[in-house]
Amino acid sequence: MHSDYERCLDTMYKLGRFGIILGLDTMKGILERLGNPEKKFTVIHVAGTNGKGSVASYLSRILTLSGYRTGLYTSPHLVRFNERIAVDGNMVTDAEVVASYNRVEAANVGERSGTFFELTTAMAFDLFAEKGVDVAIIETGMGGRLDATNIVTPALSIITNVSLEHKDHLGDTIAKIAYEKAGIIKEGIPAIVGVRQASAIGVVEETARELEAPVIRLGRDIHVRRSEKGFSCRCSGISISDLTTSLLGKHQVDNAALAVAACASLRKGYRFRIADETIRQGLATTPWPGRLERVAGYPETIIDGAHNPAAIKVLVQYLEEEQRGRDITLVTGILDDKAYPKMFANLLPFCRRVVLVKAKTDRSLDPESMRAAASKYVRDVSVIPDIEQAVHSARASAREGELVLVAGSLYVAGEARAALLGH
Repeated sequence: MHSDYERCLDTMYKLGRFGIILGLDTMKGILERLGNPEKKFTVIHVAGTNGKGSVASYLSRILTLSGYRTGLYTSPHLVRFNERIAVDGNMVTDAEVVASYNRVEAANVGERSGTFFELTTAMAFDLFAEKGVDVAIIETGMGGRLDATNIVTPALSIITNVSLEHKDHLGDTIAKIAYEKAGIIKEGIPAIVGVRQASAIGVVEETARELEAPVIRLGRDIHVRRSEKGFSCRCSGISISDLTTSLLGKHQVDNAALAVAACASLRKGYRFRIADETIRQGLATTPWPGRLERVAGYPETIIDGAHNPAAIKVLVQYLEEEQRGRDITLVTGILDDKAYPKMFANLLPFCRRVVLVKAKTDRSLDPESMRAAASKYVRDVSVIPDIEQAVHSARASAREGELVLVAGSLYVAGEARAALLGH
């Protein structure tokens, strides 16, 4: 017999059949009928192709340690739906999910019914208001301008970076995608930006100029100095040294620097009480599952949700710098909207063996269809569609000192994590 929680999620997941619908009218109607819960707390809005979850998690941890009741909304989840909505680092309960779903569904009576993501976003706002959060860090789902989360008026907007993704929805050039990401910038509201490409910077800066929104940019206004023991960061009147991150990979320094810049802006513009030592502690203790996460030893097993060419590039940088010369078995599955030949071309030359899998979502590519592409780079290619079976097989047959790496999709990362950690 299914519980109310299972019935609720089953109903919501079935909405995925109708795909992605960008636009804000339906979201606006649902939230108005709920009493506009999104207006009852301070919001920090985070967009970007990669890194936005890490930045959001750093900020959530720092603000929680600073004594603020803090909401965090991210997507997708790895293992359980509840992971998407957390307060003070704890995901909401099954009962809270059901109660919020019932409230949101009662408000879902407009001309068009809400999509899965729209209803989930409304539930996050509803629960944050219900639980009395002081501040919520809200991660966009796709793009920014027409994303369901863009109904908020934030205290800060953060754009981590831009690369080609979701081209059918966001555009086929860096400039077009930057325009969609820059859509989260609001009139007069500071924008913290980690974008590097000249074409993307130009679009972001132009959008900000039109809205008279100050831009605080990594590399221009946010200065990072790395050392063997960590890094220091200087921006907006704040200068902090002896910083380290809990998350693996040198790219996390840039993500952490954006979080530091956000703290500086909150201190300066909104009188948030955030001590330097709390920033240090927060960055050093932030959990973010499934992102270069070491989940097991003997053989060492790392799970990473890298799911597009830009994220694979970051993963490859980590392998080059931290795992050079080591045998690697890769367990990987890819979704049908990803450029997997390019992903394989960058990642597979580092691997001795590849096991192709299929996540439990309709968007997964048939692993057999990827065998030929994988075989261009690796001789030992096998197909084990079931992720739990594939991960245990890869670990059982790994050579002495070999690294087992799971990557290619957050869905794959989630299933592998559940299989290894028993969640």
